[in-house]
Amino acid sequence: MGTDRLNGSLYTSIDNKVATVEFGHPASNSFPGVLLERLTNEINLLSEHKDVSVILLKSEGDKTFCAGASFDELIAISNKEEGMLFFSGFAKLINAMRSCSKLIIGRIQGKSVGGGVGLIAACDYALAAESASVKLSELSIGIGPFVIAPVVKHKIGVSGLAELTLDPTQWKNAYWAKEKGLFARVFETQKDLDKEVDIFTSHLASYNPLALTAVKKSLWEGTDHWDTFLLQQAETSGTLVLSEFTKKALERFKK
Repeated sequence: MGTDRLNGSLYTSIDNKVATVEFGHPASNSFPGVLLERLTNEINLLSEHKDVSVILLKSEGDKTFCAGASFDELIAISNKEEGMLFFSGFAKLINAMRSCSKLIIGRIQGKSVGGGVGLIAACDYALAAESASVKLSELSIGIGPFVIAPVVKHKIGVSGLAELTLDPTQWKNAYWAKEKGLFARVFETQKDLDKEVDIFTSHLASYNPLALTAVKKSLWEGTDHWDTFLLQQAETSGTLVLSEFTKKALERFKK
């Protein structure tokens, strides 16, 4: 599918049982609602695809992996319903990734903020370049990472979530993320990263697909309630974003 400057792009290719899904947006690979919905639908479709054993998730370019949800759409929220709709986008994507029957491998080439960190945590396994630092900036604008908090905590524990959440202006480098378990491996260059991504996904795709699906299920044991829980979290964020503190903070960021 083609690129739309407003709604971004999404491309999928399938080769030797590996489905490569690449998303992109001119604003640092951020997600407007339309693109979030497209990626969610794509994950759901691939979950049922008989010729796919593994999904590789990546983003365009060589700088930012994902800047989270669209800042323009965040600023435009004017009521609780719009807020709920905005924040439920990532909730639905995380749930789609969690319940997908295929293992999802993340190729993380650059920085990630907010929802982008949640996206990484929702991958079953993530390989990263040294340039892949992470940050949760939500508290600095008067909200919190409520929608992605459960999946980040699931991946790196309460202490890791607290470290990211309570220090919203500081980047954590790729080796910190590896130490906490967000990344499985870190590579010096993107060339090294891509070489290993190819090898790793090829090996995975050669294994018994029934076994891969069973492993996937075991990795997400105890998260079945997230279908409703993450939407409740979205409601919390949708309410906070309307606060006077957040409106003023967003105006400062905009300027």
